Amino acid sequence: MKKEKILVIGACGQIGVELTLALRKIYGGSNVVASDLREENDLLKGTGPYVSIDVMNKEMLHVQVIRQNITQVYLLAAILSATGEKNPPLAWHLNTQSLLNVLDIAKEEKLSKVYWPSSIAVFGPTSPKENCPQQTIIEPTTVYGISKYAGEFWCNYFYHRYGVDVRSIRYPGLISYKSAPGGGTTDYAIEIYHEAKEKKKYTSFLEADTKLPMMYMPDAIRATIELMEAPADKLTVRTSYNLAAMSFSPKEIAGSIQKSIPEFQITYKPDYRQQIANSWPQSIDDAQARVDWGWKHEYDLDKMTQDMLQNI
Repeated sequence: MKKEKILVIGACGQIGVELTLALRKIYGGSNVVASDLREENDLLKGTGPYVSIDVMNKEMLHVQVIRQNITQVYLLAAILSATGEKNPPLAWHLNTQSLLNVLDIAKEEKLSKVYWPSSIAVFGPTSPKENCPQQTIIEPTTVYGISKYAGEFWCNYFYHRYGVDVRSIRYPGLISYKSAPGGGTTDYAIEIYHEAKEKKKYTSFLEADTKLPMMYMPDAIRATIELMEAPADKLTVRTSYNLAAMSFSPKEIAGSIQKSIPEFQITYKPDYRQQIANSWPQSIDDAQARVDWGWKHEYDLDKMTQDMLQNI
C-alpha cells in the first residue's frame, strides 16, 4: 500500500465519485478522504471517510488538511460551462479562488502533489478546429474557459515559483452512467443514453453535426491517475495536458445507439449551448500526453455505447 493520504474535494460530482472509488482501490479506503458541500453520494457510502468541506473557506480547509495528515489533494470543485454562463461572477470566483486556496495550502504544508482539472473550454473560436495542438492560440469566450485558462497559469506559476507539484488535464466532454452530469455543454452525450432507454427518443440541444471531443469516464479516471503517478521528471507540461479519445456529433451518437435500439429517434432544438460548442475545437491533439506519460485511450464510440446501454 502506498503511503499517501489523499483529499478529494468535490468528491460527489460527476468525476469525483468515480475518481474517489478508483483511488480507494489503489491506496485503501481509509487513506482517501472524500469531501463536498452536498450530501455524501450513495456510491461512496461505506467505502471510506467523508467530511463536509467548503473549499472557499480557506481556514477550514487548511485545518482539515492538517488534521487528516493529507499529502495529496485532488481539487474537482467547479462551476461548469453552461451553468457558469448563468452567473459569471460566481463561476469566476469559485473556480479561481478555490484553486488559489488549495495551492497556498499545498505550498505551506509541502504537499507531495496536487491535481486540478482544466478543460477544452480554454480553447475559443480562434483555436484550430481540427487536431487542436497543445500550444496554440487560446482565446476562450466563456467564463468557465477563462477561469480554467487563468488556473492553468496559476498551476504553472506555483510549480516554478514554489515547487508545488501540481498536475492538470484539459478534459474533453466526459460521459458516465454512475453519476449525474454537472451542467456542461457536452451533457447531451449522457442524457441521450438515458432517454434512449426510457423513451426511445431524444431532443438534442446541439445541432446534428456539432462534433466535439469526448471521452468515456473509465478512460478519464485512468488518465488522471496515470498522470498523477508519472515521474515528475517525465512531465514537460505544467499548465495542463491536452487529452483526447474520440470526437463525435449528436447525429453520430444517435447512429451508434440505433445499432442496439433501432427505433430510437433524435430531434434537434439548439439552445444557448450551441454557441458555446461552436467556439470549441472538433478534435484535440494529445501527442504530448502520449509521449510524456504513455497515455492511450481504450474506448471508441461504439464500445462506449454498448457499455452505457448495458449499465444504465
